[in-house]
Amino acid sequence: MKNLSQILVIDDEPSNREALTLLLSGAGYQVQSAESGEEALAILKLTPFEVVITDLFLPGVSGIDILKKIKVDSPYTNVILVTGQASAETAVEAMKEGAFDYITKPFNFEELKVQVSKALEKSRLVAENLYLRQQLRGKYKFDKMIGNSLAMQQVFSRMEKIVQTDSTILILGESGTGKELVAKAIHYNGSRKDKPFVAINCGAIPADLLESELFGHMRGSFTGATADKPGKFELADNGTIFLDEIGTMPMHLQMKLLRVLQEHEVERIGSGKKVNLNVRVISATNANLEDQVKKGAFREDLYYRLNVIPILLPPLRERREDIPLLARHFLQKSCKEMKRPLMTISAPAMLALEAYDWPGNVREMENVIERTVALTDGETIEKGDLPAAIGGGTDEEPHMGLVCPRIPEEGVDMVKVIEELERCMIRQAMETGNGVKARAAKLLGINRTTLVEKIKRLQLEQ
Repeated sequence: MKNLSQILVIDDEPSNREALTLLLSGAGYQVQSAESGEEALAILKLTPFEVVITDLFLPGVSGIDILKKIKVDSPYTNVILVTGQASAETAVEAMKEGAFDYITKPFNFEELKVQVSKALEKSRLVAENLYLRQQLRGKYKFDKMIGNSLAMQQVFSRMEKIVQTDSTILILGESGTGKELVAKAIHYNGSRKDKPFVAINCGAIPADLLESELFGHMRGSFTGATADKPGKFELADNGTIFLDEIGTMPMHLQMKLLRVLQEHEVERIGSGKKVNLNVRVISATNANLEDQVKKGAFREDLYYRLNVIPILLPPLRERREDIPLLARHFLQKSCKEMKRPLMTISAPAMLALEAYDWPGNVREMENVIERTVALTDGETIEKGDLPAAIGGGTDEEPHMGLVCPRIPEEGVDMVKVIEELERCMIRQAMETGNGVKARAAKLLGINRTTLVEKIKRLQLEQ
């Protein structure tokens, strides 16, 4: 982003213009000035500003005209209007047109400095937000998604057809196939791309907390509700909400979700007041919802409401022709993140990657490539550098998932054994990830929220 560290002062009275310029410069700001609206517009074409302070009543191009032009050309620039002829009508008009503030002469310079500081902070936040959204759009462009196989081309074709609609979408696929990536690509390439994308993993949040997370609550509505809190649906208003692992949602919340989808409104716990919503719903599951409907574990009416447009993501073993593309992509990414020269993958190693069934799908491949890059000294990944389950060799450390302890005749407490195994794996992942939970979760092939819940349950953080 450009460095937007300047303030533009516009006033046709030389004494006012010079005084403001001198005072603001003395306060540490970089200041330019203009004596007319025409001169200001010419300067604005050449130089970006975070804040513009302009007299409202200028000959020719007025302060309101400048404000309107700035709001079209530079949404991150905040405008403070100044005038000695205050009126309620002009104040209302200025604020309607997007002025940051409206002050009258004579003004207190200390108060003006406070307003300038606030305006600068808001401008920087808006500029950062715009920059991040542009980055997200680039990250989730369709052409950033990898797959030349017929199965993935069919997925891309369906995504392109529905991206500009507001239809409800259900993404189906095994764990690790990239369901959230597809949801983000649809959002950031559609008409809601400048609005929020809010994701929630329904399976990672305890059932007694999920209702509050989704729909919000009012202060005092239950023990621990110390303040009003909007739910994920309210936060996603005018944008998209992504409900991952929807098949794990408890039945009583399924009914409430169905009402939200039907009525387009939500009611916080303890409120009694309904809030209208305009939210696109994209949900995802690795479970067979049709089977769950037959078993009575998932509401049939909710299933049909969610499954307006289904997208089926194939497992990696069913699109093996994409494995070399993905492997090279993750190799390049890992080398860049670890600041290593770009490595290569030998032909035998690539054949081993293609032959492996990848039960953890794309997520597992990303983790395997990252681990291999970290542990390989040379410039080429050989078959023997891959984990034993893929390359056929032996790892320095055994795969925990492949080691089954012998059960003594007196038996074991399986729950405790599994908990101890989880503790061991989480400690190793946290150590490898230098204490960063997101990285540790990635190494374990689980969501960060799931990891946090496991750490709490296993009392690993004191």
